[in-house]
Amino acid sequence: MKQAALFLALAAAAALPAHAQEELAKKHNCLACHATDKKLVGPSYKDVAAKYRGDAGAQAKLADKVKKGGQGVWGQVPMPPNAQVPDADINALVKWILSQK
Repeated sequence: MKQAALFLALAAAAALPAHAQEELAKKHNCLACHATDKKLVGPSYKDVAAKYRGDAGAQAKLADKVKKGGQGVWGQVPMPPNAQVPDADINALVKWILSQK
């Protein structure tokens, strides 16, 4: 039952229009450090998408990084953990980020 609820939440989040995912990024303060097309504190979403294009495990890898935080992939500035952000929102955001061209 828990898996079915998670699947439905992920499917609903994935079906959101792009502007809704940008609103999620605003809601969870992602845009304080990231922008779609330029480096701020962290890499641009377009740079992230380009780096992970063709990586079949990118969605899971990046969702885990958003949740737990990390350092070293894009330099020495750490990305803080975002454990308070619901998994469905993280997955929707990562899918949107990976879709950037």
